[in-house]
Amino acid sequence: MEDPRLSRMYWALLKQWIGGWRKSLWRAAVMRSGLLTFLILTFVLAGLAFGWHEHRLGQFAQLKKDLNKRPVQDVSVRPGGQDVTQLQRSQLLGGSGPEFLSATLLPGRGMNLLQIKAYLPQKGEVNLLASPPLDEAARLLSGKGVDATGAESLTMGAAIEMPWAGRIFGAPTPDGKSLVAMWHGMRLTLPMDAKDSYGNSNGVAAGGMLLKQASDAVTTNVMPDGGEAMATFLPGDFDGHWPSKTEITTTVSLSGSAIDMKVIARNMGNTAEPIGIGWHPRFAILNGHRGQMTLRLPQGLRVEVKDRRTGQLSGRLLPVEGTEYDFTGRTGARLGALNLDDSFVHLKTGLMEDGPVAELRDPENDYGLRITAMTSTIRAIRVYAPLDGSFISIQPQFNYDDPFGREWGKDEDTGMVVLQPGQSTQWRIRLEIFSLSSNQSDHLD
Repeated sequence: MEDPRLSRMYWALLKQWIGGWRKSLWRAAVMRSGLLTFLILTFVLAGLAFGWHEHRLGQFAQLKKDLNKRPVQDVSVRPGGQDVTQLQRSQLLGGSGPEFLSATLLPGRGMNLLQIKAYLPQKGEVNLLASPPLDEAARLLSGKGVDATGAESLTMGAAIEMPWAGRIFGAPTPDGKSLVAMWHGMRLTLPMDAKDSYGNSNGVAAGGMLLKQASDAVTTNVMPDGGEAMATFLPGDFDGHWPSKTEITTTVSLSGSAIDMKVIARNMGNTAEPIGIGWHPRFAILNGHRGQMTLRLPQGLRVEVKDRRTGQLSGRLLPVEGTEYDFTGRTGARLGALNLDDSFVHLKTGLMEDGPVAELRDPENDYGLRITAMTSTIRAIRVYAPLDGSFISIQPQFNYDDPFGREWGKDEDTGMVVLQPGQSTQWRIRLEIFSLSSNQSDHLD
């Protein structure tokens, strides 16, 4: 009978021989041939490619956001009774210029763009709009008291103004809550609780009637370098204040260098209606040094203000060349101590531009914001830059202030688009962020 110890010895020798053979084969096939180095490099490059792909999709930023979320929230912040919509993207790896990072939208409040966050190389992450924190904004946007008509939306972020932009003057009704304006022989009774920039509410309707309107549908779409949100509003005839029923669709798209906004209004009723669309952004003065900010406006004319205490207009259009209101140079002009609350019309498009362009530049922080009017229906830019304010507002809009006023000549088109039943009109702008130092010739002397 065979000794079992001898069998175990033979078995151990066989395993030792097989192990040595495998090591020899590995050294010959992999180590000496360079295959191992190739495999390692392949795995490293694949990992880097996957990481970059996920970075571009914003997955890392989303993961960081999720990790930083509070585990418990006692109260959901829902201005206007609807969830906040936030478009986000990640800062580019190795990026050396300013970039947009996020946009916070309020579908429950007429798609007010409450906040835009950006990265500035000299300051890091900043808020570009003069707005309170979200929870404070939700408290103020109550729809009650001073906000009964949505007036608080005009004090923060970037509200969309419809079915008119800016101010309409008229005769107050006996109850003091509305005013009467005339359009093509039709009486329009408009709410006037919202105060305008002059502090007036009596006899002035300001900011349109979309300010506190809640959306009827919201959709979002994640994109490789940001995202897009679309909200639909069905305000009808604005509780009887407007001649016909209107459907409004607002789309906001975010990327690193641009925010695109589009508003489409469609007449869903049975009679003609006038439509004006505008945007009311309040850009923050980051360092508080208003005088050093520079403004550039397209070639055009300034609407004369007859009474600076009330904002009443004369109906005259004045040239700006050689005046303190001339911001039409290639790099614009400093605001200095000029108190601005003025509209500019008959806008011209510059060479190689997609439409009339307005720019706000901050030399201290080496960045600028450029607004391009992408549709010919944008006939006016209103600038509100109070001397003691913490913001500067540049408002591209269809209509002049007081578009139905008697001060205008019969041949002057004041910008209201007339929609017949079934017709639609579009307002579209692009907001871009750029570096001033990237082009030294753009610096002011």
